[in-house]
Amino acid sequence: MRQERVRAGVAAAVLLVGVLLGAAAEAATFSVNPTQIALAPRTSSALLTLRNESDQNLRFELSVFAWSQSASGEMKLEPTSDIVFFPALLTLKPQEERKVRVGSVTQAAGHEKTYRIFVKELPPVDGAAGGGVRVLTTMGIPIFVRPEKEIATASLNELRQGAGQLQFALANTGTVHFVPQQITVRGLADGIQVFEKQIEGWYVLAGGRRDFGVALPPEQCGKVTALRVHVEFASATLEEDLRTPGGACSR
Repeated sequence: MRQERVRAGVAAAVLLVGVLLGAAAEAATFSVNPTQIALAPRTSSALLTLRNESDQNLRFELSVFAWSQSASGEMKLEPTSDIVFFPALLTLKPQEERKVRVGSVTQAAGHEKTYRIFVKELPPVDGAAGGGVRVLTTMGIPIFVRPEKEIATASLNELRQGAGQLQFALANTGTVHFVPQQITVRGLADGIQVFEKQIEGWYVLAGGRRDFGVALPPEQCGKVTALRVHVEFASATLEEDLRTPGGACSR
């Protein structure tokens, strides 16, 4: 993933967390760079830059959690003392930027350790929102503490069909996270493609897995004699077929 600025209120990682009363909605504009942090024994700290791109004073509170995910992709957060940072509270004037020092105080392990640092916008103390509704935002930045040995390995398995869906699992059997660039499900009739669906990929953390369920088009499923899942990564691909000689419609 390239390091780039993420504008609050636009990026998918931004969570709406509250509003102030008023007539018209207004979102403060700020940016955070980089969009992910990688730490290792030789680079145990990094700088996170917050920039206020609005014409108002903005206040922020930072917090950090250990991060894991369920097989359905649900984010799980737990308190941690493995990551330290300073400052935890800050106020930025219009067009001002500040750097936050983020560091790891944990030892490298056999697998990558994962965390998220959250930048939470706080309500203004001076009524600067005026007569509009102020949308407050929270941005979560992934932190990866690299393992002793980095191995990227994935497996695609557990393809099965039922209840009008194709289900499959993408497992991370390596020591570092990966993000699929593209996941494609195709329906084939005697080798000829009759439908195609694109699925959005997301982080699969080291030792974890992600389960997928893809609805099959009812008007075409009766023709399908095979379902194919194709997963693309930066430098590799995975592909598996599920034979459905009697069609792939629900029974």
